[in-house]
Amino acid sequence: MRENNMVCYLVLLVWFVLHGCCLGRFVVEKNNLKITSPLSLSGVYECAIGNFGIPQYGGTMVGTVMYPKFNEKACKSFKEADLNLKSKAGGMPIFLLADRGDCYFTLKAWNAQNAGAAAILVADDRVEPLITMDAPEEQDATPEYLQNITVPSALISRILGDDIKKALAKGEMVNINLDWREALPHPDERVEYEFWTNSNDECGPKCDSQIDFVKNFKGIAQILERKGYTHFSPHYITWYCPEAFILSKQCTSQCINNGRYCAPDPEHDFNRGYSGKDVVVQNLRQACFFKVANETGKPWLWWDYVTDFSIRCPMKEKKYNKKCADQVIKSLGMDLKKIDKCIGDIEADVVNPVLKAEQEAQIGKGTRGDVTILPTLIVNNRQYRGKMGKAAVLKAICSGFEETTEPAVCLSSDIETNQCLDNNGGCWQDKSSNLTACKDTFRGRVCQCPVVQGLQFLGDGYTHCEAVGALRCGVNNGGCWTESRNGKTFSACIDDRTNGCVCPPGFRGDGVETCEDINECKERLACQCPQCKCKNTWGSFECSCSGNLLYMQEHDTCIGKYVKTNNGWGVIWVIMIGLTAAGFGAYAVYKYRIRSYMDSEIRAIMAQYMPLDHQGEVPHHQAQENV
Repeated sequence: MRENNMVCYLVLLVWFVLHGCCLGRFVVEKNNLKITSPLSLSGVYECAIGNFGIPQYGGTMVGTVMYPKFNEKACKSFKEADLNLKSKAGGMPIFLLADRGDCYFTLKAWNAQNAGAAAILVADDRVEPLITMDAPEEQDATPEYLQNITVPSALISRILGDDIKKALAKGEMVNINLDWREALPHPDERVEYEFWTNSNDECGPKCDSQIDFVKNFKGIAQILERKGYTHFSPHYITWYCPEAFILSKQCTSQCINNGRYCAPDPEHDFNRGYSGKDVVVQNLRQACFFKVANETGKPWLWWDYVTDFSIRCPMKEKKYNKKCADQVIKSLGMDLKKIDKCIGDIEADVVNPVLKAEQEAQIGKGTRGDVTILPTLIVNNRQYRGKMGKAAVLKAICSGFEETTEPAVCLSSDIETNQCLDNNGGCWQDKSSNLTACKDTFRGRVCQCPVVQGLQFLGDGYTHCEAVGALRCGVNNGGCWTESRNGKTFSACIDDRTNGCVCPPGFRGDGVETCEDINECKERLACQCPQCKCKNTWGSFECSCSGNLLYMQEHDTCIGKYVKTNNGWGVIWVIMIGLTAAGFGAYAVYKYRIRSYMDSEIRAIMAQYMPLDHQGEVPHHQAQENV
């Protein structure tokens, strides 16, 4: 009976996959492979990124190719005595070239990694468009075998593989640069990424890897989302049942809403354990949880819910159900009624808007392609290929940021080495103020003149950076020369200049590195009068005069402290006598004129009452008449 169920399940599953494929297309994600030598092969070629190992998203890898003389398909392990691919000190990393066929791609990569190879290139065995090398679905592919593959892998065309083999046979060295920098777009300061997953925890190694990834990546994902660096959304793959099979046991046990939304049976057995229907409902519950959490401004709580549900409600403990899920939802403070309303009636013959949107999102748009592999990560509308691990995924997400805008978590020691720590990355640096043009980014350092306290530095970033602006003298003295001696400080930076450095008066030089004191005395620039003496000082000079003379700087001349002449006092006495004589003369004239005036007045008065000697007597009656 179980065998019959399995046959029905496989037939139905194959129909789902084929039907999904006919609606859209699967996109092979690629990166560039550049051959730098020999010259006969030099150029840029396309290669397909393997869906295992750790592609170096955002970076590059340089190595030299080695093709084994035996075990060309790398299906057997390499003995160290026969083939050692570990790079030696000072030597280039080694890329193993293997032929396609006879075993899984992952086994080839695993054997190459154990032999010490830095990467594996698999040459196709037929002339065809490049395909994506994927991990096997068989249950015997143990987690240790799959999850421990770390070397990046790439599938190259048969023609390129043959050309490389011919060059190696001639004794030529084939050097290759694997470039993943443009494998994921990085258009702005925020990364949009999707995680296509499944709530099923009984589907073998891939399910285990999904759960482990969610647990390990949760903290980083929540930091990125809380601070607005990313826009994350989870998604779930579902299929719909063919109309002819809606009433069959297979569809009724694996689908909800009258066959509209289906998922494979976890145990591949319709008669025991959980059914595909249970998986669809839980997927829908997780999708609705995210929808409600996003509406309340806390989309990052999805990571807590999925993590807690996997721990508290596993299938193995028979807790994979609504009751356990509701307890987790309540513990996170979410509105259970809103989530139940979003889920709706799973038995009704109606469309569920959430799952309908999920099915539409599966179909590829633009350069993305269909989502057919679980788990799948999509970064900036491009599918991620490689191991679903914390460091690997973070590296991929960080490569999606526009250069120099990566958050600090992208520059952590777990995934990135700060190149600015080694010789300042070869960039400009002012050691006195610890200013540097070296800026560490996820893709490597860039030499970019800094902005400090609102002040812009301009330059090539490699040999010089110069402060520009009115405030430039306040930061590192505008990059100009300055020095202090004996309590005096001179600077070549001028506040009212927007750029440039000019040595102050008394100095000459470039104003940046040096300003040397000018010896005004030696160069006859000061103290030119005959009696002058000149003493040079730092940044200036001092002039003095010999004897008892005083120096007048305005006229550059010397004058005496005491003015002495032979006729000085004589002139003074003459002036004093003259002034005294003038005073007496003026007084005499004054007295004479006053006295004459008074005499004439007195005579006039007396003439009225008594005649003078030369006048006759005035008759009395005449006087009366005049009265």
